[in-house]
Amino acid sequence: MPRVPRQHQPGVRRGRGAGKGGAPLGPVAPAHVELAERYIDGVLSGAIPACKWVKLACQRHRDDLKADNSADWPYRFDPAKAEKVCKFIELLPHTKGKWRKRDPLNPTAHLLRLEPWQCFIVCMVFGWVRKSDGFRRFRQVYVEVPRKNGKSALVAAIGIYMLCADGEEGAEVYAGATTEKQAWEVFGPAREMLINRPDVKDRAGISVNARNISIIAKAAKFEPIIGKPGDGASPSASITDEYHEHATSEQFDTMVTGMGAREQPLALVITTAGDNIAGPCYDMRGVVLNVLQKVARDEELFGIVFTVDKGDDWSDPAVIRKANPNCGVSISEEFLLARQREAINNPRNRGRFLTKHLNMWVNARSAYFDMVAWGRRADPSLRLEDFEGCRIVIGLDLASKVDIAALEILVLPEDEGGFYYTFGKHYLPEETVLAAENEHYQAWHADGWLEVTDGAITDFSCIEEDILDLCDRFQVEAVAYDPHQATMLVTRLQQKNVPVIEYRPLVLNFSEPMKELDALIRAGRLLHPGDPGMEWMMSNVVARPDKKDNVYPTKEKDEKKIDGPVALISALGVSMVGKADKEEESDYENQDLIIAG
Repeated sequence: MPRVPRQHQPGVRRGRGAGKGGAPLGPVAPAHVELAERYIDGVLSGAIPACKWVKLACQRHRDDLKADNSADWPYRFDPAKAEKVCKFIELLPHTKGKWRKRDPLNPTAHLLRLEPWQCFIVCMVFGWVRKSDGFRRFRQVYVEVPRKNGKSALVAAIGIYMLCADGEEGAEVYAGATTEKQAWEVFGPAREMLINRPDVKDRAGISVNARNISIIAKAAKFEPIIGKPGDGASPSASITDEYHEHATSEQFDTMVTGMGAREQPLALVITTAGDNIAGPCYDMRGVVLNVLQKVARDEELFGIVFTVDKGDDWSDPAVIRKANPNCGVSISEEFLLARQREAINNPRNRGRFLTKHLNMWVNARSAYFDMVAWGRRADPSLRLEDFEGCRIVIGLDLASKVDIAALEILVLPEDEGGFYYTFGKHYLPEETVLAAENEHYQAWHADGWLEVTDGAITDFSCIEEDILDLCDRFQVEAVAYDPHQATMLVTRLQQKNVPVIEYRPLVLNFSEPMKELDALIRAGRLLHPGDPGMEWMMSNVVARPDKKDNVYPTKEKDEKKIDGPVALISALGVSMVGKADKEEESDYENQDLIIAG
């Protein structure tokens, strides 16, 4: 949020105008709306560095303006409503940094000034309304932006607006987080903004208290909330800061379900990227990306993600501005370039830089496998049945009957240097899946990625049936298993002539196939259907080479499962042993021929 008067900002003019490629904005375009339109022009023309998701968010607005000409399009853009909110926000002061201090020579220097990208977000959220009643179109908002880009000040100001200027009687605004400290990252600045603008506070009849902000005459309040809220709240607005830190969607869902009595509620999520791709934030992000790509439709959800594009070199200084819209304003380019150099020179700093400053989701901060490369080779069109009759190796990891049991199928290449394909079957008992903290398992089961067996423990007979079915349909060269927890299942499989091979999880057995798996992923020679559970488990794998450069798959926390990758490494390890045996046999036969000749 800069403090340069808007009339002196480059590329901004006041007066008559229309959104390029869209409907006219009126005889005189409001200044903030015009600034938002010019931001859209810059993004879509390439003049402003932006990733795919920012471009799609801008294009969505332009497409929706064109749709406004259709009689059956239920929404319209109201510049006046957008401008009202922008003007209100700019009445409030900065609470941090060098702009907090009043300057006698520039009385408005300490006030917030919306950057063009911020104008765009505010104008979209508050400017789009329903034609039928004039209430807001967007009820849920997801904004993902790297650290130090001014997000807390922006949402704190929006929270104050929702409390006193949105026209909602008995407004209830909540700043939600997992800890009190995080909740105060939004509520604290909001409280200080009002203390430092007593004229705004008094005009609205606001009382600033130690633990909440209230308007007694309207029975309205704004307060922080930690953990799971009670069911008695009736939020008109909820602000969830750093949603990536939430293990479940419980708090967010309770806020949304409590908004039923409100005419135009707003559930706002603003966050950086995180390291839990099995959490509710990453799930919501996926929905937003699908909406932006028009794969899914949700006309009441607005979302924008500031990050880098697939294929971008994260070590290139040019990506800094693409991911950080406030670069040079609230965060200096020199600071970001210094963090980038640290990440290049020290791998330990890499995960932090990618997540916090480039908004790239990296599950384990020191993840062994290149998850960007893994994601590039996800192909949802792949079907296991298309490979029937092919040579496969099966890897099993059955470490626990109450946790994930993994069966990984590795389709072997037809020739040297060809592609490998992997498909997984992951099993969990119903009782584990239905536990409140396991929302990710529930979602994967609903989408068909997870096999759920009845009761409190995994029914291994289901795994047995699946293996026998695979033996009927494919050339199964081996079923690799860890004898721990698998004795009874393996005995039954042996009785049915299934080619089972004991493959113990030792460093000696795992190091080379783990390195080979990493090489296949980086070379793009391992293809998979994009199973989100397997992606999560792959990103949980960490490994640090020992003195002999051996590696072994481990995890940072017990809840970060790696059963699927362990099974896949086992399958690849057995295939490598088989390949080596064949090569030795071939060399021996050739030697005999030479001697005989």
